[in-house]
Amino acid sequence: MKNISKRDVSVVILAGGQALRMGNKDKGLILFNQKPLIHYVVHAVSQSVGSIWVSANRNLDLYQKFGQVVSDELSGYQGPLAGISAVLSHIDTRYLLVVPCDGPYINTTLLERLADEMLTKQAKLCVASEKGCLHPTFALLETSIKTELDQYLRSGQRKLGHFFKENNAIEVDFSDSPELFVNFNTPEDLLKR
Repeated sequence: MKNISKRDVSVVILAGGQALRMGNKDKGLILFNQKPLIHYVVHAVSQSVGSIWVSANRNLDLYQKFGQVVSDELSGYQGPLAGISAVLSHIDTRYLLVVPCDGPYINTTLLERLADEMLTKQAKLCVASEKGCLHPTFALLETSIKTELDQYLRSGQRKLGHFFKENNAIEVDFSDSPELFVNFNTPEDLLKR
């Protein structure tokens, strides 16, 4: 990263969903090669950020081993934006990196490229894309976006990708790194790896 220091960046690992396609199992805690999926994410980002936060709505005590845990302020599993908003209420860094809990192949390239693009384009939001497909749970945002985010949530909207587009997020192409976006949504996905 050219001009963004690690002390200026917090990360939120999104682990607050219901994981319906995974049989309601808490995805971040599912074992992959004998380690919880969230372990790989923490390992990948820990050297690049000042603080690690986990957005979780269950198994809070287990997630505390991986970072500071924050639960949604909105009840009823309102989606990733609710988790991002909750974390934004607790941090004082200028930037927030957003990543999912079930991305075992995340690496330092993600933050480096998002940060470089954010500085170059002077953007408030940068989101990863691959071959024209948006990956909204892989993003970097300026924490000053909280006002717009909370207004969006108050309006009843919940779609992460739509929020990014509505707020002029810069799409950062990662077509050369498709492995970053491998995640696990079903038990069958785990068996394929």
